[in-house]
Amino acid sequence: MTFGLDPAAMAAGYRLEVHDSLGSTSTQALERARDGETGPLWVVAREQTGGRGRRGKGWSWVAGNHAASLLWPVPFGLAPDRVATLGFVAGIAVERALRRACGPVTGRGCPDFRLKWPNDVLLGGAKLVGILLERETLPGSGAVVTIGIGINVTGAPEGLPYAATSLAQAGCIVDAPGLFRLLTGTWVEVERLWDEGRGFSHIRDAWLASAAGLGGPVSVQAGGRSVTGTFETIDEGGRLVVRLPEGDRLAVSAGEVHFGSAATAA
Repeated sequence: MTFGLDPAAMAAGYRLEVHDSLGSTSTQALERARDGETGPLWVVAREQTGGRGRRGKGWSWVAGNHAASLLWPVPFGLAPDRVATLGFVAGIAVERALRRACGPVTGRGCPDFRLKWPNDVLLGGAKLVGILLERETLPGSGAVVTIGIGINVTGAPEGLPYAATSLAQAGCIVDAPGLFRLLTGTWVEVERLWDEGRGFSHIRDAWLASAAGLGGPVSVQAGGRSVTGTFETIDEGGRLVVRLPEGDRLAVSAGEVHFGSAATAA
């Protein structure tokens, strides 16, 4: 199957650029923006040799996996904290695309897709999807954001410091082009629900319905500080709300997060 857009994405004005090989789809999208591209534009690579994760970490490539980035124009006046909540939009859009692609797997039931704060999707507790947002202000043309989405379709990289899995390991038979086409459609429906941040309460509810670790132990490392408590919710700004042992609530904007037994061991 070749890469293409869902009809809803085409009707909404999204365009597509496909490459055989790129260092990073997000880097390519930003370069296109610096050259005057306004978006919304999806940039896809059949092979990605220099993918990036959060906090400068690399994203290892396995042939047949999914690598795509959306170049999205930031509406004038939209506050950076609202733009940041697009990570939750992306998470929900990816989860919906995954559920539509996989459905119940014969002999295994429905795959256990979960959203991990802030920008990952898990399958059976192991990392399946990484999502990276990058915002840049361009002289004379406003701001853009790139939303990079890497999905382990055919295989998971080895030697990682955390558990990782792939759709193939879960028995889900889908290829990257088919999954991408679904994703471009679910992105449109979830982004409309988000409505430039005005509908974030709906996004928040949908995200919490599939949240990993909700109500359980959580450990957050940020700024040289470690906080351990209970993952209570996310607030209206998308911050992780931790109930501390003494009963106080702490809202965390960024940090390295561990849930469950990993939280108690952290």
